[in-house]
Amino acid sequence: MTHSIVARLKLARDAFTLDVDLQLPGRGISALFGHSGSGKTSCLRCLAGLERPGQAYVEINGEVWEDTARGVFLPPHQRPVGYVFQEPSLFAHLTVRGNLEFGWRRVPWTQRKVDLEHASELLGIGHLLARRPSTLSGGEAQRVGIARALLSSPRLLLMDEPLAALDGPRKREILPYLERLHEELDVPVVYVSHAQDEVARLADHVVLLEHGRVVASGPVAPTLARLDLSLAQGEDAGVVLEGQVTGHDPHYDLLELRLPGNNGLVLRFAHPIRALGSALRVKVHARDVSLALTADGTSSILNRVQVQVRATHAADNPAHLLVSLDADGSTLLARITRFSADQLGVHPGQRLYAQIKSVALLS
Repeated sequence: MTHSIVARLKLARDAFTLDVDLQLPGRGISALFGHSGSGKTSCLRCLAGLERPGQAYVEINGEVWEDTARGVFLPPHQRPVGYVFQEPSLFAHLTVRGNLEFGWRRVPWTQRKVDLEHASELLGIGHLLARRPSTLSGGEAQRVGIARALLSSPRLLLMDEPLAALDGPRKREILPYLERLHEELDVPVVYVSHAQDEVARLADHVVLLEHGRVVASGPVAPTLARLDLSLAQGEDAGVVLEGQVTGHDPHYDLLELRLPGNNGLVLRFAHPIRALGSALRVKVHARDVSLALTADGTSSILNRVQVQVRATHAADNPAHLLVSLDADGSTLLARITRFSADQLGVHPGQRLYAQIKSVALLS
């Protein structure tokens, strides 16, 4: 079976036109990223069959759900889709268990991929089954909503900014559960977000949408690092790095992460011990990378690595410059002032030292 999601969609609504050609992996999490009004939710609604574009072709892992050229249209109730909205919209008159069983019972037993116990364990809601929705926190209710979507045994899970209505602590509460879904379930996810750090933490593939068009599409790490995209322009801009835990200093509580490359670049950052050999994903924000001509080791900055300048690009602020750096095969971004760039004589091919002030653990 071909493992891919293909969606060619042309949808006109008043002053807005969606015109996209999406080629997404049939496994893992693909994030649709963009500002409000860029077409993210319209894409999800088309995939779910809730919108009927004038022209459309939708194929999910070898199954054609829609092809306007041949008159094929699978209606929403026949599409094996789980849909998670910003608000969980649970049935107030039912308990949590009742909400979960509502969709699960409508799936023929031969087609059930997830049972209630497994979904409850994955989302950490087993202790909530007897509760009413009115007694749940926002994070708890959203986890119940996700479990309910999973119990429909979908072949595609659509998530429309599921964390947008939650405050910071509730977001941090639910993110590990979303990571578990990624690790343990073989259900492709299309995840809509306008929060870059969510995309960096969860996604394997990212699509940047602007004004109903695809501006970029590709694996998350190289796409977030592209200087020509708006992803690199804001305060959250940075790169995703994946490495392997190779050590821990118990005295200083410093974790050691080795990145892939010929020389095995190592980053150290404050974090409790993790299993040696385990894989970790981290983000280094461009604002947390400074540049120097020499490897001066007298400051409080832990991580200094030799780099080579790949390219420079204007930032969203005229006082700043974005610099793309090669660190033994891994990409770093630095956001520095144009004054500093002139003082250092920054130019492609130049060898410098990158000083990484902070490393953010993503997973």
